Amino acid sequence: MRVGLHALGIGDGARPEVVRAVATAAETHGFARLWCGEHVVLVDAPVSRYPYAADGRIAVPADADWLDPLLALSFAAALTDRIGLATGMLLLPEHNPVVVAKQAATVDMLSAGRFSLGVGAGWSAEEFAALQVPFAGRGRRTEEYLAAMRTIWAEDPASFSGEFISFDAIRVNPKPLRGARLPVIVGGNSDAALRRAVAFGDGWYGFNLPVGEVRSRVAVLADECARRGRALDELTVAVSLSDGTPEHLPDLAAAGVTEVVVVGAPPSEPRAAAAWTAELARTWDAREV
Repeated sequence: MRVGLHALGIGDGARPEVVRAVATAAETHGFARLWCGEHVVLVDAPVSRYPYAADGRIAVPADADWLDPLLALSFAAALTDRIGLATGMLLLPEHNPVVVAKQAATVDMLSAGRFSLGVGAGWSAEEFAALQVPFAGRGRRTEEYLAAMRTIWAEDPASFSGEFISFDAIRVNPKPLRGARLPVIVGGNSDAALRRAVAFGDGWYGFNLPVGEVRSRVAVLADECARRGRALDELTVAVSLSDGTPEHLPDLAAAGVTEVVVVGAPPSEPRAAAAWTAELARTWDAREV
């Protein structure tokens, strides 16, 4: 069981001095991975339901600073040497996959192979509309983009023909240090997201799950692995919890979870942010679990 930290990129956690304090303290005190999420667009009065809260509302104010996760993690990579880095989640269908393939490989190279690309299909119709990307079909688009990116990482030159993206004999470099197997983590709590993780990913990230639902979600993941001829232990299984405590870690490990991601908002003052990170590591036994 590893313990990750999802605290960078939003609000006070977007300030460079706070990113520096949190990233370096997280590495020093034993967190396994830094996660950074994405929204290109927020709106003041969303109609779309946020699927990770009971009231359907995202807790982040629409006017909060929210860093681009790939750029934020590049900055964190330059500040650290050992800790893993992951987007959690990059909303893949909102982007050009050729560009994302290059950006992900760049972060992987600059971090000496510490990067994992976490992707999701998205939930905000308003965000897709602002980016002029169709909201319908975003799941299929996500899957096709992942296949296209794997092709780019594995082949040089690379060719691909699909419903949403096609290219012929292109060269996109650098390649990830692990080639086509740059770890891809698929996020989302729905059955569709779990199926996508098994079909296209190297891991799954369930976000803001009640502890009581984790075992059933992992069971669906295991069933899908069996259906596709994969073993569950081929995947990393990361979850953040809406109601969890460190006392739940043994039961989560027994259920098949390989990483618990602690989600929080750091203080605005760098020394306080570093102390906050150290206290979270002690609370969650980040070095010992």
